[in-house]
Amino acid sequence: MKHCLVTLAALMVAASSYAQGTINFVNRITGTLDARVMYQGAGAIGGGTGLGNDFVAQLYAGPSGGTLVATGDPVAFRGAGAGQGYWAAAARTVAGVAENGTASAKVVVWSLSLGSTYEAAKASAGGWAESAVVSVATGGGLNPPGAMTALTGFTVPAVPEPSIAALGLLGAGLLVIRRKK
Repeated sequence: MKHCLVTLAALMVAASSYAQGTINFVNRITGTLDARVMYQGAGAIGGGTGLGNDFVAQLYAGPSGGTLVATGDPVAFRGAGAGQGYWAAAARTVAGVAENGTASAKVVVWSLSLGSTYEAAKASAGGWAESAVVSVATGGGLNPPGAMTALTGFTVPAVPEPSIAALGLLGAGLLVIRRKK
């Protein structure tokens, strides 16, 4: 019996030495966190509308003060109604951060119409945004994932659309080119 207990204790110590910190990747926890992400696009009234399922959010995290890297897959925003501007919770493991440690994290958001990755979306003039970097006490092991309670809501700027004057000038230029031929 002693051998079984010693072996079990050794396994638990070994497993905990490889444990990494975890973060609860979510922007709404009732009574604790409400960091709704808004869209400042066409038809947005009074400061914007919540993002729908044509947008995704991704966690970028790393050791406190270190480089932030994409952590896990992007998560789609919820659809229309009261869920707009929020995504479903997902636990994320932060490489290089011990359980019950401190991590730096930010949320990046983009429209899927701009590309399947955040880097592709950043090449456009709008339709993407980043939150401020926040410090997160991670969970891990027997503790639940740490909550991003310092996260605040932010707004995604609209993808710029050409003005009527610009479209008119473009059309006039095309007519001039056509007449010269």
